[in-house]
Amino acid sequence: METTRGFLGLPSWCIVLLCLAAGWMVAAEAAALPQYYNAIFSFGDSFSDTGNFVIINSGKLPNMPKFPPPYARCSNGRLVIDFLAERLGVPLLPPSANKGTNFSQGANFAVMGATALDLKYFRDNNVWSIPPFNTSMNCQLEWFQEVKETICSSPQECKEFFGKALFVFGELGGNDYSFAWKAEWSLEKVKTQMVPKVVESIIGGIEALLDEGARHVLVPGNLPAGCIPITLTMYPSEDRSDYDPRTGCLKKFNGVALYHNAVLRVALNQLQRRRPDSRIIYADYYTPYIQFARTPHLYGYKRGALRACCGGGGPYNYNMSSSCGLPGATVCDDPDAHVSWDGIHLTEAPYRFIANTWLKGPYAHPPLASVVRDDMVY
Repeated sequence: METTRGFLGLPSWCIVLLCLAAGWMVAAEAAALPQYYNAIFSFGDSFSDTGNFVIINSGKLPNMPKFPPPYARCSNGRLVIDFLAERLGVPLLPPSANKGTNFSQGANFAVMGATALDLKYFRDNNVWSIPPFNTSMNCQLEWFQEVKETICSSPQECKEFFGKALFVFGELGGNDYSFAWKAEWSLEKVKTQMVPKVVESIIGGIEALLDEGARHVLVPGNLPAGCIPITLTMYPSEDRSDYDPRTGCLKKFNGVALYHNAVLRVALNQLQRRRPDSRIIYADYYTPYIQFARTPHLYGYKRGALRACCGGGGPYNYNMSSSCGLPGATVCDDPDAHVSWDGIHLTEAPYRFIANTWLKGPYAHPPLASVVRDDMVY
C-alpha cells in the first residue's frame, strides 16, 4: 500500500495515526488484573506520548492537524502505556495538554522528543541539534503540579490519592543521547559526562513524585538504540566489527543503552533502600528488543526487527527525505510482522508483548502483577 502524502501529510519526525475510539477500547488478549490502582500517571517521550506533542504544536508546525480523541500516537496502534491501562482497569490516559479534561483517573505528560535534562544543559554544552522547545522531564513535573490542583485539594488528600496510583516514569534519556551523537560527542564523553547527569535527573524526578505521595513507580530503561533503523541509517560503518553479528545492531549505541540501564538500576536500588515504603520497579525495554533482533521469527516478526514497516526505502526502509509521513513513503501490508513501525518507534505487536512482560515478568523487576498482589494481601 503506497502513501502519496503519508497519513494526513505529516512531516518526517513522526507519523501519528488517528485511531477510532471504539477500536482502541478493545480489551487486550490477556485477562485484566484485579482492580488496584485508582489512576495512572505517565511521563516520558514518544514511546509513551498519547497526543501531547500534537496538541502543544498544533498550528506551530507545518501539516499539523488537530485530532479528536484518543489523539495521536507514534505507532500503528496502542503503546505499552495503553496496554498497561487496559490490563489494570484504568481508562486510556488523556494527554495532559488537553486542558479541561477530567484527570481523576490519570494523565499522560509524555511528549515526543522529551529529554531527561533541561534545554539549558544542551545549550550550555554546545549541543544545538535539540529542538528549540522545552518539554523535558522537569517541564512534565510542572504540568503534573497543574493537574494535581484539579484532582485533590489538600496535601493529605493528595498523598492518599497518589498512594493508590501507578506512576510510569520513562522511557527517558534516549533523546538526550541522540542529541549528543548528532553533536558528535565521543562514546567516552557520552558515558562519563551525560549518562550520570541523565540518571541523576531521573532519580530526582522520581523522588519528587515520592514526596507527593507516590508509592508505586515503574521506571523503564533505554531501548537498544543500535538496533533502531534510524540509527543504523544515520551512522553506517564500513567496519563489520562495529556490528553485532548476532543481531546486525551497532554495538556502540547499544553499549551506551546498556551502560545507562546498569547505572539506572544501581541508582534505583539505592533509592529503594532510602525509601522502603515505596515499590520501585525497573522495566526492561532492552532485553525483549534484543531478543526480537536475534530471533524475530520466534516472536512472529517475519520481516525482522531492523527494517521499518513505514518508510522511504534503503536497507532499513528509513530515508530522512521520504520517511514515514512524507511523499514517497510506503506502508507495509503486515505491520504485525515488523518490530519497527517508522524507523524509530515500534508497532503495536511488540508493545503488547513488552507490556505483558512488565506485568507478569520476566522483563520487570519485580513484575508489576506481583507488586499489586503483595500490596493487596498486605
